[in-house]
Amino acid sequence: MRVKRNRQVQLDWSSSATLKIVAEFKTKYNGISQILDSNPEILARVHQDLKALSSSNARGRKGDFTTENILRALVVYCMEGTRLRDTVVRIALSEFLRAFVRLGNRQVMDFSFLDRCFGAIRPDTWNAVNRILSTWGVAEGHVDPSQVRTDTTVTEANIHWPTDASLLWDSYRVLTRLVRRAQPLLASVRHHRFHDRKAKKHYLYIARYIASAAQSRQREVKARFRQLIASVRRVGSIAQEVEEAGRAGSDLELAGLAAELRTYLPAVRTIACVAERAGVHGETVATSERIFSLFEQHAELIKRGKRSKPVEFGHVIQLVQTREKFITDYTVLERRVADRELLAPAVEQHHRQFGSYPEAVTADCGFHGNPETMDGVREKVGTVAVAKNVREWSGEDFAAFRSFRAGIEGSISVLKRAFWLGRCLFRGFRNFASSVGLSVFCHNLVLLART
Repeated sequence: MRVKRNRQVQLDWSSSATLKIVAEFKTKYNGISQILDSNPEILARVHQDLKALSSSNARGRKGDFTTENILRALVVYCMEGTRLRDTVVRIALSEFLRAFVRLGNRQVMDFSFLDRCFGAIRPDTWNAVNRILSTWGVAEGHVDPSQVRTDTTVTEANIHWPTDASLLWDSYRVLTRLVRRAQPLLASVRHHRFHDRKAKKHYLYIARYIASAAQSRQREVKARFRQLIASVRRVGSIAQEVEEAGRAGSDLELAGLAAELRTYLPAVRTIACVAERAGVHGETVATSERIFSLFEQHAELIKRGKRSKPVEFGHVIQLVQTREKFITDYTVLERRVADRELLAPAVEQHHRQFGSYPEAVTADCGFHGNPETMDGVREKVGTVAVAKNVREWSGEDFAAFRSFRAGIEGSISVLKRAFWLGRCLFRGFRNFASSVGLSVFCHNLVLLART
């Protein structure tokens, strides 16, 4: 059973700050603490998810940490921009942060426990708490939702640069590792041997010489591709045998290995097929048919025309922001759609959240849709400052919103530099979406704390 919060008020033994930067640091966290206390609905929503980590029996042992401790520790993690390991150390060594998390005289939680808690909080919950914060900000007069701007950006998945050879090597080494763990438990696979060094030599040769112009090198690269693909498929067939045995048997450890193999085997088959088509037969394989990571299979290849980063692997994020730089809504797109299809849904979501359409909405040229869509938006919104092309921004109709529209670019930069929006370090699309929600939540907390 997990307690939502401790009722006892804790004493603040921290001394007054002597340095300006320390005073700003404490003022920021104290403001955030007051906002969280003013919105008990936020804690209640998070508590519903975290209850799943503890026993449903009301007579069971109470959890060591309250929901309030966990939520505030996650806020510190995002605010400080450190890994979970370093966040736990920082809280343990700082009396001020211990008071913010409200640990009292208890030891700080382990980083692995904090990671499990983050995984237990659903993406919908982060969306809900951000909307609760938006409603409170409007009610307190800190946020004016009458004028909004929207834009998209990309949050990258935590993967290496994918090539057919590297994906084949990832598949081989992961499957052999799991099969080796299953060999003492399953007699039918004990006689199999694996040639890791030979497979790695094939991978390294392909990676080194795939760009060579020499025909002899290219013939050897294709031969190495065939051998590496054959090795991956051989290991895949053995892994399939382990998966079937674990699913049918009663051994818990073997069943756990089978469940892990079940997440990898379909992707391995796709990787081997794509590598054969592209590396051996020379076909051009569409990105929609590819997998870019064995571990983050949800990641998309995204081209946005950025000179500094022409190709990104992750997901498109849409943000909707007010003049106060408060993010009223965000959307994590599992599959990318054109920006022009996102303007009308954003306006409708604004109406559902605040009960009225915005007086003005602005976005860059990519959000300008077909005439029917734009006419439908103009019927509901007073001013729609979305130009067809860059030249229209110099006209009188758009001059008043030119700087306002560009302001969201700075907020995107802040989110990526200071709030973990640049790259998600958690695995799986569910945690990916939750990570974006936590980043937006902390950004809004800091913004309200400064008002």
